[in-house]
Amino acid sequence: MGNTFGRLFSITTFGESHGKALGAVVDGCPAGLEIAEKAIQYQLDRRKPGQSKITTNRSEADTVQILSGVYEGRSLGTSIGMLIANQDARSASYKDMRDLYRPGHADYTYDARYGFRDWRGGGRASARETAARVAAGAIAGILIKELARIECLAWVEQIHKIKSDIELESVDATGVESNIVRCPDQTAAEKMIEAITQAKQKGNSLGGKIRFRIDNCPPGLGSPVFDKLTAEMAGGLMSIPATRSVAFGLGEAAIEMTGEEHNDPFVMDEQQRISTETNNAGGMLGGISNGQPIYGTVCFKPTATILRTQKSVSRQGENIEFKARGRHDPCVLPRAVPIVEAMLNLVLADHMLQFAIATTGRLKQIFEKG
Repeated sequence: MGNTFGRLFSITTFGESHGKALGAVVDGCPAGLEIAEKAIQYQLDRRKPGQSKITTNRSEADTVQILSGVYEGRSLGTSIGMLIANQDARSASYKDMRDLYRPGHADYTYDARYGFRDWRGGGRASARETAARVAAGAIAGILIKELARIECLAWVEQIHKIKSDIELESVDATGVESNIVRCPDQTAAEKMIEAITQAKQKGNSLGGKIRFRIDNCPPGLGSPVFDKLTAEMAGGLMSIPATRSVAFGLGEAAIEMTGEEHNDPFVMDEQQRISTETNNAGGMLGGISNGQPIYGTVCFKPTATILRTQKSVSRQGENIEFKARGRHDPCVLPRAVPIVEAMLNLVLADHMLQFAIATTGRLKQIFEKG
């Protein structure tokens, strides 16, 4: 089972939705990085369940405990271990569903692979696992900001058929956190909240789209062919539960353009740096960052568990009808925003370290500056 992500900056997560705890082990973080526990906790608070009327009713504090790798507020260069306790699991809600396959879930596919699964809340397949990613991603975010002032920002752009038309460049963290749906377009946000509330009341769910922007990413991150920055970002984002597609730059809109329309002309900017007049490519060329803001979208399906009668099949091969129980998000997007940011942080931290040792010349420059 793939529990580890990254090469030089890597994380291994552990724990199940209704187990005793979740956690992450971060390897490759350089020594001496200032790591404030409150910075990690802030990101976990943005992801935790029970934070508003449009999220699941499960109530978890998601308080992080740093077990190793940090001393007197700084990283030691050794493995950083973190633990997040599960305190409000109610496994009894799932007993009636232990021998059936919930539509849209990984119940059947886990059985097909392992012949055995943790049926309590989805076990390892549950989005509860992402709490560990967010904790690790918070450390990665601190690292990339320290090394190159890189900052990742994500926000909800669309819920079901309700779309925001806010300008990409105008979004900031304050706007994102100004409402419970994390859409900086206040008019659209009100409509989104109402739509999610109605879906929740009907026992149904909604999907949508998250947009992200990465500022201050230097040129040169990413490797040719299989280890492209685009490829690894897409892989990281697609590993988030309920994701359905990832696009960079103009995405699918590019298919309706000509090469002349889509190409970004190179220019020298006021600081005598190579730049581009436009940014249709979304900050990456050939899978390598070009120094422009990186931007793109991630689409999420509606939450699989709905409180409505559905058809399915039991483990014994019987056709059945059932109505799910338990506490679930009617829409995953408001809580998925910090998860998207975390995965982008993790990919960028890994590639920043790979960039530092890409060539002898680069490494020599770094040591000479240091």
